[in-house]
Amino acid sequence: MILICLLFVLLSVSVYATDTSAKAAIVINGITGEVIYEHNANERLPMASTTKIMTALILAEQEDLSKEISCTKEMVTVEGSSMGLLVGDRVTYHDLLYGMLLASGNDAANTTAISIGGSVQKFADIMNEKAKELNLNNTHFVTPSGLDAEGHFTTAHDLALLAAYALKNEEFKKAASSYTARLCYGNPPYQRTLTNHNKLLKSYNGLVGVKTGFTKKSGRCLVTAAERDGTQIVVVTLNDKNDWQDHKNLLDLGFACIEKTTHNFEGVDYLNILSGNKERIKLACDSFDTYVKPENASKISYKINLPEYYFAPVDCGKTVGYVDVYFEDKIIKKIDITSAEDVQLLENPKETFFDKVLKVFIKIMINV
Repeated sequence: MILICLLFVLLSVSVYATDTSAKAAIVINGITGEVIYEHNANERLPMASTTKIMTALILAEQEDLSKEISCTKEMVTVEGSSMGLLVGDRVTYHDLLYGMLLASGNDAANTTAISIGGSVQKFADIMNEKAKELNLNNTHFVTPSGLDAEGHFTTAHDLALLAAYALKNEEFKKAASSYTARLCYGNPPYQRTLTNHNKLLKSYNGLVGVKTGFTKKSGRCLVTAAERDGTQIVVVTLNDKNDWQDHKNLLDLGFACIEKTTHNFEGVDYLNILSGNKERIKLACDSFDTYVKPENASKISYKINLPEYYFAPVDCGKTVGYVDVYFEDKIIKKIDITSAEDVQLLENPKETFFDKVLKVFIKIMINV
């Protein structure tokens, strides 16, 4: 009876998901990148203000988000949605980030572009270089805000990959997942509150953003991501009249289609010690969980990175190596291997010439 009920739920979710009204849609596992559901996912389409995911990412990667700039006429003279910037206003990079991801400010995007790139066109070049770096092969940016322009396009698949990558940046994620933010800008700066346009932040369990968008040409565009129990689902719809409900259904589908697998490492037991009061030490390495579609479980693998020897002294808990966890050929997680006990240095170790050479070699390999 339980199996019948579960099957009914899954079938119900699938019906809703495949009944999306979007011109293009995709659901991916944000951790592994595996595609769970897609519809016209590689068709090049305009993406409106979801463009600001890239603009905001580049801003979030700047070294100093407390940097303050003064707004020029060129920066704030732009149509559409706004965070309320005026000529002469002083605003920080931090507040521009929130102005883009909450209020969808075209003025914030323009100001960011000119401040970082020197001009909108030069910043578009930076955006396209970043897209190339991320292998977004069906994406091309012309504007930092997402206002319609010839040659400005992406695909649902590329946009999902971009969102998953952007969410790895803590500053980006913090802003994208904020429903409201208290900011301070102006001339002189004064406090004001911005509210996120993404209403699913208050109605869907585990939502962490990401970005809304709309123009007459693109229609309603939406990128969302949700996290539960260490996994992440990313959904993109382009030109979707019923995007809020479609995203709830597609997120549900994503979580329903993946399964948890717990992995314990073999071969992480002991490490040989030189010049210590013990010849080897016990090691500790946490097990880890993966969430993938059942048919993709065999694509999870790992590689243990440990030196053959380690020189004393070693404190309990010290990191002495790590494990790379892969989904296909992509590293999805790094896990530390630590010492489970102390090792003291011998007072008068008999170190041979070979030991000295080996010691230098091991230090080099550890730092590689």
